[in-house]
Amino acid sequence: MKFLGVMQITIGHTPDADDAFMFYAMTHGKIDMRGFTIHEFIEDIEKLNQRAFNCELDVTAISAHAYAFLQDCYRILSAGSSVGVRYGPIVVSKTFEDLEGKHIAIPGRYTTAFLLLKLALDEFSWVEMRFDRIMDAVVKGVVDAGLLIHEGQLTYRDMGLTCVLDLSEWWEEKTGLPLPLGLNAIKRSIPEKKAEEFLTLMKDSIKFALNNVDEALDYAMKYSRGTPRDLVKRFALMYVNEYTYEMPDSIKEALQQLFTMARDKDLVGNVTLDIL
Repeated sequence: MKFLGVMQITIGHTPDADDAFMFYAMTHGKIDMRGFTIHEFIEDIEKLNQRAFNCELDVTAISAHAYAFLQDCYRILSAGSSVGVRYGPIVVSKTFEDLEGKHIAIPGRYTTAFLLLKLALDEFSWVEMRFDRIMDAVVKGVVDAGLLIHEGQLTYRDMGLTCVLDLSEWWEEKTGLPLPLGLNAIKRSIPEKKAEEFLTLMKDSIKFALNNVDEALDYAMKYSRGTPRDLVKRFALMYVNEYTYEMPDSIKEALQQLFTMARDKDLVGNVTLDIL
């Protein structure tokens, strides 16, 4: 890889409406590319977390939870975060019940949703499952309950399921802060000047999407998995917001609170936030 002139950079993001929405302008040449050419990898968040453990991609979406184990390789970008404000991961079941001791399907062991669940519940068993198969597993009785991320947070009632635990509500009661779920991270090996240029490119791409919602949404619908356009728009704008464009101090405080709570339960070690 050369750091003079045009720079080729590998980018990973999820096949989800919010990521597609925010990366659209960058990956489709709608903005000044600032000397970057993009090689794009689109994968489920837990697969991207695993790639990040191998330090494979130059820039990647990761779970906030995963960052606790990735500090040696990656820095956090202050643009591109997915933040919930009174919305976020939920646990659903066919009937309203106590979750303690239950068998719960989760979308990945390094997802922030799973970290929150471990903070909120003391005793439960779990099985990893692809996020888009969890609701069906709950309906069929394969598991007692399912931890939902992505558009399942909006569509679970259509499957006859009930929300047993809203982790965003739990988080707000505990902290009073917004809930940081996903981050964009950049390799430490990329020179500072180039990293700063990419941060500007990321912000330009987010700004384009927020200023051209319908155009960016047309592309995001490619990853709708059959969800109606109005719900895709609602979901994309839930997670691509003012916190996504530029991370304020409240999100930095929330991340530190999340890692402190996790450390106190011996779920992670000491975490130092390094945010560009």
